[in-house]
Amino acid sequence: MSSNNPNRREALQAGAAGLAALSLGGAVAAAEETNEQGVPLRPLGKTGEKVSLLALGGHHSARAKEEKDSLHLIQRAIHEGVTFMDNAWDYHNGGAEERMGKALEEAKLRDKVFLMTKVCGRTAKEARSNLEDSLRRLRTDHVDLWQFHEINYDNDPDRVFAHEGAIEVALKAKEQGKIRYLGFTGHRNPDVHLKMLDKYAWDTVQMPLNVLDGTFRSFQKNVLPKLNERGVAAIAMKSLGGDGGIVRTVKTPVEKALAYVFSLPIATLVSGMENERVLEQNLRIVRSFKRMDAEAMAAVEDEYKAAAANGRYEAFKTTKNYDGPVHRKQQLTG
Repeated sequence: MSSNNPNRREALQAGAAGLAALSLGGAVAAAEETNEQGVPLRPLGKTGEKVSLLALGGHHSARAKEEKDSLHLIQRAIHEGVTFMDNAWDYHNGGAEERMGKALEEAKLRDKVFLMTKVCGRTAKEARSNLEDSLRRLRTDHVDLWQFHEINYDNDPDRVFAHEGAIEVALKAKEQGKIRYLGFTGHRNPDVHLKMLDKYAWDTVQMPLNVLDGTFRSFQKNVLPKLNERGVAAIAMKSLGGDGGIVRTVKTPVEKALAYVFSLPIATLVSGMENERVLEQNLRIVRSFKRMDAEAMAAVEDEYKAAAANGRYEAFKTTKNYDGPVHRKQQLTG
């Protein structure tokens, strides 16, 4: 990489190298382990689980007008080696969980996947209802991972951990075997993630990671190292900017955008794949993935630094456009 400023170049390389050197519980190796379908597998933090590096986003997988198309997409993804299933209680007003549950039951695939869904409720009463709904819709007696959804605002952690807060239901459900692991998600501010991170010994944390994130309100720089230090699995999302803007507007090739995130010390990347064309594209990329070295990652960060500067292509950090209606209402009602 050429640069007229060697100190700046060295700093960029050091930042990327530092992240590349971190491991998920000490287990991200130079050569990726793969499943029989050729999809890389990585440890899910300290849990002892191994999951596919590419995960199927629950919202996108349920976007098809015809239910049968969603079922086929979910089932094909699993047969192709994508075994981490993402979902949330509020996606398509429950329709996403309904379709995923039907797809798994119909093809007898429940024991072939690592099933994650998210809880929107902040109170114990809301969380209990969310969990009952999710188990019924997903047609299972347990979920492998239950994550508190959209921890975006300063008061969200305190709400979850208040007296008769949602955490009480989560801990009880874990004792009962209805959930196996606990985590949380959010897309707005890394400071809120850090506040939530210190509330509990989480198994996973989900957050935006992409070629722009390192410059503006960076989860990569502020949260990811702490997760790796603690052995908490990092789940990446919004690798293309949430609406594909990194590819469409910033003009980053999708292969470069995904390879950059895959090269970070993450367990899996939740990708929005709403049809088989996108699934096939992402399978091709993940199956041929070669980890970028520190210099290559630093070059990518430097290339997109100007575009990243004010967060205009990461609107999920600066606007409410990406906040779900349930969580918008929670903020309005105090």
